[in-house]
Amino acid sequence: MKLTDDLLQKFDDQITLEFEASMVYRQLAIAADDLDLSGMAAWLRHQADEEIVHANKFIDHVTDRDSVPTIGAIPAPPVQAGLSALEIFRAALAHEQKVSEAIRELYRATESAGDLNSRPLLNWFLDEQIEEEATVSEIVGQLELVGDDGSGLLRIDGRLGSRPVETTENDA
Repeated sequence: MKLTDDLLQKFDDQITLEFEASMVYRQLAIAADDLDLSGMAAWLRHQADEEIVHANKFIDHVTDRDSVPTIGAIPAPPVQAGLSALEIFRAALAHEQKVSEAIRELYRATESAGDLNSRPLLNWFLDEQIEEEATVSEIVGQLELVGDDGSGLLRIDGRLGSRPVETTENDA
């Protein structure tokens, strides 16, 4: 049941990437706050918290497998100041795509190693990433539609700000 050293390193890398994703979303939230788009900023902060939940799911899996996870170095988010709302969500989508590919690579590694015990967790993440990318892609599409229309931007901001607040602890 214990993870091999190679798989443990790959899970550690994914845990680190999930925490990195949280920091990216936090920085994007700051950029949205700078635009006075408080609803978008709140939505992005919620996403940051959700990424911590994801990291915790991986941590729990590793510890349940009688292994000890290690969080690696987390680089500063590559987000510049002065982004538009559209640029903020394009950056979020790009990062979600990066995370999705990392999860697919982790899945391939566990399959190659014959690690059937990781399948349920990774299947959940594969489904989750489809949802994450679709949600952010929809926001990008809506922002592209409204362009520079202030009232359209404020409608999207209000809708995103109505997202319910949840905890960063695992729900399972």
